[in-house]
Amino acid sequence: MLVLILAQAVMAPIGDGRVLGHFPYGNVAPGELVEAPVGFGLHACQIRRDVLPDLTALLAAAATDPTTGGSVRGVSCHRSIERQSGVFRTGGEGDDQSRAISVAPAGYSEHTTGYAIDFAVRPSPNCPDIEACMAALPAARWLLANAPRFGFELSFPPGNRQQVKWEPWHWRWVGRTADAPGAAKARFIFAKARAAFPANPSIYPPLNIVLTGQPSPPILPPEPKKKKRRR
Repeated sequence: MLVLILAQAVMAPIGDGRVLGHFPYGNVAPGELVEAPVGFGLHACQIRRDVLPDLTALLAAAATDPTTGGSVRGVSCHRSIERQSGVFRTGGEGDDQSRAISVAPAGYSEHTTGYAIDFAVRPSPNCPDIEACMAALPAARWLLANAPRFGFELSFPPGNRQQVKWEPWHWRWVGRTADAPGAAKARFIFAKARAAFPANPSIYPPLNIVLTGQPSPPILPPEPKKKKRRR
């Protein structure tokens, strides 16, 4: 009984809604999902309809750039909350807290939104999918340099304060601009994550405000003169 109570305490949300470091996300409506471009997914791959134009453009640009040294593929796209439950149980080692460093618990994965994609590279000599060695591959370096042009940002960069494993393969779509079709919804869903733990590279770099001097004190209006009372 004590073990069960302790497990429930670990899984309880903290003040900002996170569980084991991850923000909550609901299931996307099935009608908003479409198939990814043919040949992209290494397995079944569905994404939000709004992501499709930018993903298609990204793949076309990568295919015509000789510096990629291979093709950009998708190893994991939308995952339902039910599917994520199984991924969390079997992914990683140790207790829930240890597994959450690399796998989000059910209901707390960006993949549930339909906006997140785990990219893969083919060929990827001596580098398994979703491993940090991917970052050294030419196609992964191409993504770092170019994915933001197509509305994607890296959710979990190296040394992120969210204390989630560095994932050079995991990108979320938030639109090239704020007024791009569907971008407002994506940015609303990821608002807490983007504010507390900025992506890198990101669509919008963090605002850097530099105070160059002390502002002048406000000029107050003169006090009205008091009228003298007649005696």
